[in-house]
This record gives sequence, structure tokens and C-alpha cells, in this order.
Amino acid sequence: MPTHNKPNRLINEKPPYLLQRAHTPVDWFPWREEAFEKAKRENKPVLVSIGYSTCH
Repeated sequence: MPTHNKPNRLINEKPPYLLQRAHTPVDWFPWREEAFEKAKRENKPVLVSIGYSTCH
């Protein structure tokens, strides 16, 4: 998985799945009111990741 130098909002989360995505260039939001407020303000849908991760 490519990494990005500047961490996103997930850097302060506890679940390992979220921390794995803390250095990607995606503007991720944890499941909090802030995400829904921004989506409503910008009239955009909320896309939800189900948190699936595997090892191989």
C-alpha cells in the first residue's frame, strides 16, 4: 500500500485497520459527527468502509 508523508485524520484512532490508512492521501474521517456535517454542508454522500482487512 503506498504511503503518504502527512498523516490524515485517522492517525489518532485506535483500531489497527484505521491506523493502516493513516498515511494514505485519502481525506478519511472517523465515524463522527464531523463527517456527516461536512457531507451535508457540501451536499455529498457519505461512503462507508466496512473495515475489512486480510493477511496473506
